[in-house]
Amino acid sequence: MQSRRIAFLGLGNMGVGMAGRLVDAGHAVTVYNRTATRTAALRRRGAAVAASPRAAAEGAEIVFSMVGDDVASRHMWLGRDGALAARTAPRAFAVECSTISHRWLETLAERARGRGFRFVDCPVTGLPDAAAAGRLTLFVGALLPDLDALRPVFRAIATEVVHFGAVGAGNAYKLIVNLMGSIQIAALAEGLVVAERAGLDLELVVRTLSKGGSASPQVVRNGPLMLRADHSRDVVFSGRWRLKDTRYGLAHARAMGVRSPLGQAAVDAFRLLLADGVAEENESKLIDAVRARDSRRG
Repeated sequence: MQSRRIAFLGLGNMGVGMAGRLVDAGHAVTVYNRTATRTAALRRRGAAVAASPRAAAEGAEIVFSMVGDDVASRHMWLGRDGALAARTAPRAFAVECSTISHRWLETLAERARGRGFRFVDCPVTGLPDAAAAGRLTLFVGALLPDLDALRPVFRAIATEVVHFGAVGAGNAYKLIVNLMGSIQIAALAEGLVVAERAGLDLELVVRTLSKGGSASPQVVRNGPLMLRADHSRDVVFSGRWRLKDTRYGLAHARAMGVRSPLGQAAVDAFRLLLADGVAEENESKLIDAVRARDSRRG
């Protein structure tokens, strides 16, 4: 496989694993992260470390971004120190892997094209262990020739690439599926609280739910997490990030002319975590917020 000059922006729980896979695949990777201490392990594995997104992108053939929200994405791409200001290789790729709002995605794609980049929207699904093992699934919106050019690089980070269509299509799908996941998690929390009030054995309920018609990956994963008392241990996906994804998904649904009352209900549910000051704990903490809400009402 041909080695490529790659910039990787954002080394959170997902980005650090993805960047590590690209390093281990033999690519010349330069990384940037706002919290510089996150770069140390990748430096030891062979990555170069830059002081800004622009510096990381200098000379790059492919620039990846994997950050938490619109604000962080703007920081990586825009401004005097943003990656779009770099002198990259001709017709470099800008690959946005973050789960961002559809409105910002469209603006970013236009800005990137204006700077001569080939833009690809490429949100991912999978937990941090899958990112570190290269077992992600990519939801891609891109011109087919651009996707084909990137497939050899994508093999280092993903076992499946789903091409949904033109730029924006991958982001649209990710917002839809994350909104559905939020609704499922909120329904699970409410269902378990009802089961608890009914005097059912919650461990038995969770075990049976995982095998029944209401099971989904979100239900199967979050059910056991909701049973344990400590939602601050081993946080994989916090309530803050779940609320962000739910808001972005709801905004996109409404932009498409869909009222999405279930999406609004999920937003309202995850707002409880912010109100209780526990938004940095795991999203499974929602069960405690539902308990507290209904106790206050009762």
